[in-house]
Amino acid sequence: MSPAHATAPAAPGSIGADVPDTELLAYLDAMLRWKDRRRSELAALDEAALAVADAHERAAVTPDVTLSMTLWQAVADRLALIQATWDSGRVGERERRRITTLVWGSLEQPGTRGAQSLAVSLPEACRLSDSLASSLRSRLRLDGADPDLPGRLRALRQQVERIADQVALIPDARSGSAAGAHRELDQRLTDITDRAARGADVGGLLGPLESQAATVERDLIVAASARAHAKADHAQATREVAELSARGEAVRALAHRARATVTPAPRLGVPDVAALGPVPGDPAELTAYRERLERVERALTVAQGEYAAALARLEDLTERAARVRLQLSQASGEPEPAIEALADQTDALLATRPTDLTRLQALVQAQESFATAMGGRP
Repeated sequence: MSPAHATAPAAPGSIGADVPDTELLAYLDAMLRWKDRRRSELAALDEAALAVADAHERAAVTPDVTLSMTLWQAVADRLALIQATWDSGRVGERERRRITTLVWGSLEQPGTRGAQSLAVSLPEACRLSDSLASSLRSRLRLDGADPDLPGRLRALRQQVERIADQVALIPDARSGSAAGAHRELDQRLTDITDRAARGADVGGLLGPLESQAATVERDLIVAASARAHAKADHAQATREVAELSARGEAVRALAHRARATVTPAPRLGVPDVAALGPVPGDPAELTAYRERLERVERALTVAQGEYAAALARLEDLTERAARVRLQLSQASGEPEPAIEALADQTDALLATRPTDLTRLQALVQAQESFATAMGGRP
């Protein structure tokens, strides 16, 4: 029996590890299902947040709804690159290692550091998304009038223990505020658990605690990544090179697929991070090197967007063609030969590769215009 809500699967391997094809495929399939379910859940959460009558309550949940959507989009973008690298299973050791690099590498890209950056890996982003979604469902009362109290208390205890593990990683000289936040969460959870055991109604106390725990865990994970940046910029730059190399290969695979599938296709170049040379050890040279990494990342982002948009345009036109064919087939009377000819031309065009998008759009629009005219007849 599947869980009531999306829960991200455990990620295989580690950054750059070679993981068997079967494990990668199982993880990718599970993540794609997670992505689709979480998208539906976020739509419901967003709708519920907009419907909150009290302006103060609405303002309190809006940042977490926004962060949840940001996390989902970052995960979806990374999954698109993993899919392109997977290439329907046509992978060797190099591709498998690129995939684990994309899984465990930071979703943050060079030049995006700051309060809104995503200095977390794909599994960490999914875990944060699960935590935020659970908290938002509770605060927006989407779990029903009789929520699973033991389950929520158990999930909170697991989260507080994860927070304790994160606090233990902070140097003693700087762990004061984080340790204090953990102690407060632990004490409040213990108090609520004791109250529940005595039969008290603790439903109103759980929502705020879940929200605070999600915020603390999110901040600790991001802070841990920030410490890693500060401790070893050279190591971080080396990791960014590995990630951009894997991403570049994935974008090149996406570009190849787009050029083979549609015409006209974008003709943007996909930069090769290897052209920048090895990561320098000198701090001044490293700063300039990371600026060049940022330019490579921006170029990859533009290229990925353009090639993905070309494929999305084909998908959209294919769906429109199917809809208008269904609409015309359901109309009364004999179909007109001219329209049947248009439909046949459309089907033939869709079967060719690369598909001429300009001609396809003209054919689909012509059929849509005819369908609209038919709909307007008495």
